[in-house]
Amino acid sequence: MTTSKLSTSAVAPHRTFRAVHEAVEANLDPLGVAMPLVHAQLAWLMHPQELAEAASDFSTRMLALQWHSWQRMLGLPCDDVVSPNPDDNRFADSVWQDSATWDVTKEWYLMATHHIQDMLYQTPGLSNRDRRRAAFWWRKWLNAMAPTNFLLTNPVAMRKAVETNGESLLRGMRNFIDDLQAGNIRMTRPDDFQVGGNLATTPGKVVLRNRLLELIHYTPTAAQTYRVPLLIVTPWINKFYILDLTPKKSMVKFLLDQGFDVYITSWKNPGAELADVGFDDYLSEGIATAVEAVRSIAKSEKIHAAGYCIGGAALAAYMAWANRRHAPQEVPVASATFFTTLVDYHKPGDIEVFLDEGSFHFLARNMEQKGFLDGKEMAAAFRLLRSNSLIWHYVVHGYLYGEAPPPFDVLYWNMDTTRMPAKMHTWYLRNFYLDNKLIKRDAIEVAGYPVDLTRIVQPVYAVAAADDHIAPWKQAYRLNNFVSGPKRYVLSSSGHILGIVNPVVTPPKREYWVGGAERHDSAEEWQERAEHHAGSWWQDWMNWLKPQSGVLGEPPALANKKYPAVADAPGTYVLES
Repeated sequence: MTTSKLSTSAVAPHRTFRAVHEAVEANLDPLGVAMPLVHAQLAWLMHPQELAEAASDFSTRMLALQWHSWQRMLGLPCDDVVSPNPDDNRFADSVWQDSATWDVTKEWYLMATHHIQDMLYQTPGLSNRDRRRAAFWWRKWLNAMAPTNFLLTNPVAMRKAVETNGESLLRGMRNFIDDLQAGNIRMTRPDDFQVGGNLATTPGKVVLRNRLLELIHYTPTAAQTYRVPLLIVTPWINKFYILDLTPKKSMVKFLLDQGFDVYITSWKNPGAELADVGFDDYLSEGIATAVEAVRSIAKSEKIHAAGYCIGGAALAAYMAWANRRHAPQEVPVASATFFTTLVDYHKPGDIEVFLDEGSFHFLARNMEQKGFLDGKEMAAAFRLLRSNSLIWHYVVHGYLYGEAPPPFDVLYWNMDTTRMPAKMHTWYLRNFYLDNKLIKRDAIEVAGYPVDLTRIVQPVYAVAAADDHIAPWKQAYRLNNFVSGPKRYVLSSSGHILGIVNPVVTPPKREYWVGGAERHDSAEEWQERAEHHAGSWWQDWMNWLKPQSGVLGEPPALANKKYPAVADAPGTYVLES
């Protein structure tokens, strides 16, 4: 009894301190900006031997940098002590190498940056999550302090100012004022594009409109179409036309030209009036309703479905839901294709730095007050993940160089943000990201039925992107470990968007790896046996999908009595801001 009391009394202060610490962190630092850095500092102080070794290593590198600096100042050749990372283009101009002054400036900055980052990643006695978060926020600050971001420490900006007699600075000030009025650092000029004008121009009709979505049925371009139609479930965190940008980049047009009868979801941009709309509604009023409309118009018992990003996660939930409600042969979806889709959120990529209990409660309170998550907030978070290329590049080129951003349809789409209903997004973050329940059998209930991904027995085609930082390909591969039907997996080059928006061109710009996927294989095991191909994976998808799509015949009407045409494509929801 005495021992038990002593143990309890010893543990109680620790628990109290931990509870106070968590409360302070949740309320004063909900996004985990400061506390992981404090934890890292304390961890190093508690490991003096490792700290001494790190200090010794830094001293050695500093001596090498000092010698390099003297050599350059005396006009002698000397190799760089530290080089920019391969994807770091900030110091690409030759002046950073040719001029001794600017070379030394660059080297000292890179030395400090790389050393701090290395120490944070190597912090002893710290959890992997805290290591990543501490390194992430320090990296954001170090990126902001780069010499390239300031006029007097950017030789390229000063050279342009002299060459243009100050005109570049005047243009930069105009760009800054325009961005200030827009409330955003613009990556392209809004006036260069118009949805329905030079973007999303593929002809079609809106054949279904409810409070959550418009369903677009595209006008066939082939004389004959396959019997089994294709429904694309787009993510509601962005607008659908990423898959119908321009005719040369449009996946929709490519599918039409291949003989498919194509439908796509265009989700409403919700406001506070839809605050109580949940994930169940997106499945029942969204995906399930769209499936029935496609079947009715196409006069087909079965359809193919493809889902992109969160649209893919919702499609996976729908497929499990439908297989629970029906016998496998009665499920209305014949096959499912997944583009950069996570169902296992154990390691969800760089976005993890923003997600823990503290940040979740902060976001939940914010959404509850407004009724939605503002798309600009999410866009800012994604841009922060790649701050050098998506923020500081545009600051430097726009404000210091006085350059107007070039027209770029993908970046225009990226800036065309959407909101998300508070109830739906809170549920999604809790059950998918934080608790990772989608992969747990019957752990969540959607639209009245428990979800079990192993019930999905229909053929699956899944595509991931090698450089994807939103849905890392090795984590996306884990979809194959849960679904039970035949599986084919593809790894495309490039990232979350350009890995999917990957048109067939000559000569080929990209490459992909493809192969069957066994249920219990790891991503590494699959990669060892995957076949490499140059070009776009779109052709491989067609080779897989066409044999399952029935015979070619006369295209169906664009609408029918039950689902009449209510507007021309691209519809009205996509135009909502």
